[in-house]
Amino acid sequence: MHRRRRTALSVSVALLAAAPLLTACGNEAHPGAAAVVGGQRIEVSALQAQVRDVRDAQRSAPESEQLIKNTGQLSQAKLNSMIFDRVLEKAADNAGVTISRKEIQTTRQQAAAQSGGEKQFAAMLLQQGALSADQIEAAIRREVLLTKLAVALGANTTTPQGQQTVLAELTKTSEQLGIDVNPRYGSWDNKQVRLGEAKTPWITQLTSETPEQQPAGT
Repeated sequence: MHRRRRTALSVSVALLAAAPLLTACGNEAHPGAAAVVGGQRIEVSALQAQVRDVRDAQRSAPESEQLIKNTGQLSQAKLNSMIFDRVLEKAADNAGVTISRKEIQTTRQQAAAQSGGEKQFAAMLLQQGALSADQIEAAIRREVLLTKLAVALGANTTTPQGQQTVLAELTKTSEQLGIDVNPRYGSWDNKQVRLGEAKTPWITQLTSETPEQQPAGT
């Protein structure tokens, strides 16, 4: 039995809807890297490619000028997501959580159907989440994996206590990874598991018809 529910945890907005106001440049400990997570680099070129994809999609949209205006901190927001994804993947791995290609495809199909079709779904995510077509799958993977991590932790994410349980696990993982961010993009907050402190309202939760929560690793 399916019911309408958010694919993203409510805690996900607090974790992902953040982009820093800091733009100061400092000495780079890792030249060419936007960040280093667990010893693995996130290259500036990779970050710029994600930003470029979104800007190209926005310029092709009817409301292009407004979309671009509303996403002035796009580089920081994209880096925030790139770092968070690595933290989440590590936390899920530690908890024995896996995700299948079928789960991602099913969630995407259900979300697209709810939105009136794939084209409408992509347009909505470009407008509300600053996601290009090529970035949709990664965003859906993030939300499904976050939901399954909560299940594995026994966290009821409809309650503040459950949300804090997930946040605590991600904080622990974030600290273990030793995240180092290029100062031009701001600084990483382990406690909030996000880049900087300023929230941007244009990053929103995805919604879709999804199955009831199931045991992690299924």
